[in-house]
Amino acid sequence: MVKALMLVMLCLLAGHINFLHPLGAFPDAPESQRDSSVLFKSVDSYEHALKVWKTPEDVISWLAVHFSYDTARAIELSETQRIKKGAFPIYTPAQFFDLKAGVCVDLARFGVETLKRIDPQSHPKYLMIEFDPVQIAGNTMRLHWLASFKRNSKTYFFADSKRPGHITGPYNETQEFIDDYEQYRGRKIVAFRETESYQRQRRAQARKTPASNKKP
Repeated sequence: MVKALMLVMLCLLAGHINFLHPLGAFPDAPESQRDSSVLFKSVDSYEHALKVWKTPEDVISWLAVHFSYDTARAIELSETQRIKKGAFPIYTPAQFFDLKAGVCVDLARFGVETLKRIDPQSHPKYLMIEFDPVQIAGNTMRLHWLASFKRNSKTYFFADSKRPGHITGPYNETQEFIDDYEQYRGRKIVAFRETESYQRQRRAQARKTPASNKKP
């Protein structure tokens, strides 16, 4: 009888832990807390930001101070929930600015669409990465989104929920970044795709990461 009660308590405890979904359980959540010491150009609305911000650095410094990862939304946007419930709306940049919270694809959309408005010559794009899947509370998570831009014929990457206040680069080609990013994340990257949109494109094919290009 005592063993049975202990088993029930353990099951309840496990369910409680799953329900809480601690931030550290989410692989795409920021590696560190918001940094209030970062200097940024203060704005009171997204439309105001479009008039004040001029560079990717302006966007990133604001994100470093304000971005919070939404774990409940991460579950809603997991592969498992999308199969069950269908497409889930991605925040517009204005919505994201007001909420100051979201997941990787919300952040990537904010980065790409904002740069298209304030610095179109930087040619911002989306980078979708497919990792080996992980399971969180029975939900499969494998896709990760971030953004890129061009400067002096080199490519830089930013608007990454894992490190929202960071720009990495320069790179000559995306494969170089993928090799570095795989090592940084400690997760196998199965494929990646550079695209103009975060929305599913039926004809677009993911570019598989060649094993021969991997660093030893």
